[in-house]
Amino acid sequence: MKFSLILILMSIFILACSSSDEKNQEVLLTLDWYPNANHAGIYVAMEHKIFEKNSIDFSVEPPADPATVLNLIASGESDFGLFYQPDLLLARDQGVPVIAIAGIVPRPLNSIMTLKSSNLLSPKDLEGKKIGFPGIPWNQSMLNTMMKCDNADSSTLDVIDVGWSLGQTLLSKNVDAIIGAYWTHESIVMSNEGYETNIIYPDEWCVPPYYELILVTSEENLQKNPEIVEKFIISLSEGYRKAISEPQNSIDILIKYNQDSVDEKVDRAGVELLVPLWQNNNGRFGSIDQKKWLDFSDWMKSEKLISSDLEINKTYKDFSYILR
Repeated sequence: MKFSLILILMSIFILACSSSDEKNQEVLLTLDWYPNANHAGIYVAMEHKIFEKNSIDFSVEPPADPATVLNLIASGESDFGLFYQPDLLLARDQGVPVIAIAGIVPRPLNSIMTLKSSNLLSPKDLEGKKIGFPGIPWNQSMLNTMMKCDNADSSTLDVIDVGWSLGQTLLSKNVDAIIGAYWTHESIVMSNEGYETNIIYPDEWCVPPYYELILVTSEENLQKNPEIVEKFIISLSEGYRKAISEPQNSIDILIKYNQDSVDEKVDRAGVELLVPLWQNNNGRFGSIDQKKWLDFSDWMKSEKLISSDLEINKTYKDFSYILR
């Protein structure tokens, strides 16, 4: 009798362990860049074990090369990633099977910046000036749209590829303005060095607002693991909502996990600029607004950046119905 009872108890224990193992799904998220204030909600979710509560064994890493993020996701080497709406649309146009599943930052952070001392305040003011950009073609299209919106002649511009040395190039006065810099980051870096900037926002000059940061997965992962995808989105959304309620604490947590890579002064100021953007997402963090997504996609088509026959409705999926 005792032997039978022991066997029963052992069976229950083994089944329980097996069930627990089955519930914990390993998930890897690849960031778009090195850890910064944009990613605070991710680390808040880690710190509060939100992923674990949703049966996810979570890990996160920065990319060895940001240009490879979407390919890592498409190949299954990474389950999820953070990237940008314009780049996702460009990738889809090239046949890369990735899809946007949540909006993180629902407004452009990309901008034109000039030094405050230059008194260059609008696209029209840039006529005949040198503009530094990071070598990304669609940034030039954005610049041209902004110039046209202000009845300015973009053919007078001297556009120079400066790579990612945007801030340094502006401060050295090798260019009069830069495009491709984040107003939640580079402007703060320059301010901390004693240089104030003017910011010219693209969505105030005829460029449709777009999602600067999105959560991405592969079509295959979405199809084969829909429950994990939903649990992951819910977990991430909860982490960002906590970051919204306690932004400076979220930076404390970001620093805890990334002591060697976080610029504390920049990210503490940056998160205060990001919180209103995180809040302004249809009241549901992570939702993707159809009109916003389509309007920007149409702009990319009109600029011949993507094919006119690209099926935009297949480039994203809105999970608002599971968010709050």
